[in-house]
Amino acid sequence: MGPKAPAKQPQQVASQSIPATPASQNALDSLWKAYNDTTSSRLKTVDAFLVFLMLSGVIQFLYCVLVTNFPFNAFLAGFASTVGQFVLTASLRSQVNPANRAEFKEVSPERAFADFAMGSIVLHFFVFNFLG
Repeated sequence: MGPKAPAKQPQQVASQSIPATPASQNALDSLWKAYNDTTSSRLKTVDAFLVFLMLSGVIQFLYCVLVTNFPFNAFLAGFASTVGQFVLTASLRSQVNPANRAEFKEVSPERAFADFAMGSIVLHFFVFNFLG
């Protein structure tokens, strides 16, 4: 047998983290400032509820994937409830947004909320019945 070839040394790869550039940070700051300045407190409340619903759906899905989905109909009911409520809330937000007043001339904010409440009751009735 001949002489051994020298073992290859593993190459060190420098980890590169992408720092926030001043331009992207500036854009996010101006977006946040414009949102805070131009959005009413009612719409901010609706937006906070939308974020909660989205996080709730993500947590339910991750729990189903990572832990268990044993009562699968319970997962389906909970996830469908979250998605359905998100859709109803997004619809409410678009109807009560003053920027969309031309689109929803016939719908008052009170009527939009009544539709939202009735749709939520019907949604949760079906979800409750799906649980068994």
